[in-house]
Amino acid sequence: MFQKITLLILFVAIVSCQKKESVEKDKIKIADWLIGNWENKSTDGTLSENWIKLNDSTFSAASYFIKGKDTLHFENIVLAQKGETLTYFATVKGQNDDKPVAFNSTAESDKQLVFENPKHDYPQKITYSKGADNTITAEISGKLDGKVTTEKFVMAKK
Repeated sequence: MFQKITLLILFVAIVSCQKKESVEKDKIKIADWLIGNWENKSTDGTLSENWIKLNDSTFSAASYFIKGKDTLHFENIVLAQKGETLTYFATVKGQNDDKPVAFNSTAESDKQLVFENPKHDYPQKITYSKGADNTITAEISGKLDGKVTTEKFVMAKK
């Protein structure tokens, strides 16, 4: 009898661990709509974000703004799921000693992702929204020099 109970407990533990592992990896799947090359061309220059899937728990992107032949902004982004947490890591060349800044997810859906870091100087909030006609909007917001500021960047899939 003792052996049967021990085997049953062991079996339940294995099944629950397997289920937890698949749940952990399922959370990032909601962001699959980010994968691809996104672009916004304007008279100010060209904004591009190129998202790829590295593995079942990590996406990566390069975001850059080019005006003429000059790269005015370059950022590496990693979207990673560890456990139940989805985190957006942004590394901007020339800022924060070129170290990543983490923004934890505060809301996820198949149409919107929201990441926040209230301790960061600016932005404190990053939102990606899936739009119609193969577009996404990246929005950064928060307090900048004591004033609430929001910047929106609409990009179309290339």
